[in-house]
Amino acid sequence: MPTKALNLTAKRLITTAFIAALAASAAGCGSTSKFTTGSISRSDSRPLETMSSGELRTATSRLGQSYASNPNDKRIAMNFSAALQMDGDADQSLAVMRKLAIAYPKDREVLAAYGKALAANGQFAPALDAVRRAQTPEYPDWKLVSAEAAILDQMGQKDEARQDYRKALELKPNEPSVLSNLGMSYVLEGDLRTAETYMRSAAQQPGADSRVRQNLALVVGLQGRFDEAEKIASQELSPEQAQANIAYLRQMLAQQNAWSQLKDQDKGKAKVATN
Repeated sequence: MPTKALNLTAKRLITTAFIAALAASAAGCGSTSKFTTGSISRSDSRPLETMSSGELRTATSRLGQSYASNPNDKRIAMNFSAALQMDGDADQSLAVMRKLAIAYPKDREVLAAYGKALAANGQFAPALDAVRRAQTPEYPDWKLVSAEAAILDQMGQKDEARQDYRKALELKPNEPSVLSNLGMSYVLEGDLRTAETYMRSAAQQPGADSRVRQNLALVVGLQGRFDEAEKIASQELSPEQAQANIAYLRQMLAQQNAWSQLKDQDKGKAKVATN
């Protein structure tokens, strides 16, 4: 597959994966909580990304009710924002985090999550500012360094991003979320072999979570190894969800290939016309 075609496809497909990785990086910068693994409440420890669309809507609705009753509760607001983000409502997710950032203007955890919500809305410069303001230079937090790197990657600043990823790995050696994000950086560039190396290393680490393994499934699928990708995805998702994800991946790659072929045909006709 041509690198240019891959880049166009990859940038569409990895948006959700990168935002999920950024959520893992930005969350938990202070106290630990179930939000750091993407769960929504004490009664439900399942990560958001493993839920079906119906389950996610139910969870989001339940969190919305809790948020309406107590909008200044930091944990409820952050969980609600995360659920909204996963459910595809980036605008409302950002609105929730913006209000929380006003209420907690110096809270590192809130600022980091606010930066993540800004990045999800494509507001990368303000997102970078929020994450950097949350950082303490004398005691750097690897989660914030990784979050900064993920934002820089989405801004197209891959060299600066990779410097930050490696700095985060110096602070937290073999951290699976950072290795996975670094792999995603190479996916953006179209270097899938290098990406898979980092993804597999991430998935083999003791602390690897569902997001890390789903990212590995993504990069394997992008290389056309669909059966292997579905097998990896099935370890985290229901068989139906795994099949649906791989079917979507197949469709996106097929559409991209068809579009590339049409462009090549157009170029060929143009050359004939000018000869």
